[in-house]
Amino acid sequence: MTAPTTSEQPPNPVLASVVELARAAAQQEAGDEPIGAHAGVLAEDEASVTHLFEASHPGYDGWRWAVTIATTGGDEDPVTISEVVLLPGPDSLVAPDWVPWGERVRAGDLGVGDLMPTTPDDPRLVPGYLESDDPAVEEVAREVGLGRVRVLSRFGRLESARRWEGGDFGPRSDMARSAPAACGTCGFYQQLAGSLGGAFGVCTNEITPADGHVVHVEYGCGAHSEAEVDTGSPVPVAELVYDDSELEVEQ
Repeated sequence: MTAPTTSEQPPNPVLASVVELARAAAQQEAGDEPIGAHAGVLAEDEASVTHLFEASHPGYDGWRWAVTIATTGGDEDPVTISEVVLLPGPDSLVAPDWVPWGERVRAGDLGVGDLMPTTPDDPRLVPGYLESDDPAVEEVAREVGLGRVRVLSRFGRLESARRWEGGDFGPRSDMARSAPAACGTCGFYQQLAGSLGGAFGVCTNEITPADGHVVHVEYGCGAHSEAEVDTGSPVPVAELVYDDSELEVEQ
């Protein structure tokens, strides 16, 4: 049973009044553990309600005993106990939602010695078929990624581009917005090969946070190769004029 939910209709007054009957059912299920205060009643439908009682079971802070009782509808019909369960309340500590194993790994989880195999149908990869003894062909093949068992698919390239563009070294980061110029005009910008090279490269300036990282062509920082610092005084200073046409001698 999941946590009970309220319906739009009010609870059946007869069923709502039998609090002690519901408490006795909860006590029978709880055994020697005392049952706490009555926490409310929820209407399931016109012929059944759920009474809630605070639980005092160790390790179950905030949980409630939920006792569902029902009747066939008439005022003289007997009231029956449908079920008694222990359910989490709004402030109870519960386990996080279950996540499939394939979705649990996050960026940065891979450690030294860890293995993270990809599935045969990984949409980010496609087979690489070309293999040649011609060095000229192999040089071009390596540049575009051929000659390997699998290479990046179009989906994989687009996913990488979206991730990089929206990351710390993308055009909308705080550093990029305050930079004097973009990486595309920087001498430390090394363009990537292949189709991703149209928008991405690698920073080679060791004093920047982006050194060794893939950066967007429109990213930028204060260490741009052509950045200049104005060394002039921020306060306007009038030009000084010395009159040396007359010589004053003091005795």
